Amino acid sequence: MASVSHGRGDITTHPDADEMRARYARMLGGRDVVLVDGPVFLLGLYCAVSPWVVHYTTSQPPLVTHNLIVGIAIGLLALGFTATPERMYGLSWAMCALGAWMIIAPWIVGDSPDTGVVLNNIIIGALAVIFGAMCAATAARSTPRP
Repeated sequence: MASVSHGRGDITTHPDADEMRARYARMLGGRDVVLVDGPVFLLGLYCAVSPWVVHYTTSQPPLVTHNLIVGIAIGLLALGFTATPERMYGLSWAMCALGAWMIIAPWIVGDSPDTGVVLNNIIIGALAVIFGAMCAATAARSTPRP
């Protein structure tokens, strides 16, 4: 029987090697923040379910709805960062704005929140600001300059 498997050879002799390298570089271009996409999605997921985790669904009903909506927004931003990074990394500053809003929301949206609710939102907000700044800094660094 004839051997149909290809041996591992040097790809530099391939006629399309330069084109394949260029395509690979284009495909990976702007994906420096790929390690942040997953944690941003998990942060959004946690933000959405945090009222049930921290158990303030009955004491802070407006904040429950607020955290659910903001968590979904953060999760959608993360999915956008993953699906179309070249278009979405411009919205990295929106993550920072959502994080800042999460920090002050317990006093604006909530009704005399307790320490657990405040700490929960401050931690979520601080992480959103940090992740947003990381995405924005990397996007600014990886944007091609004329």
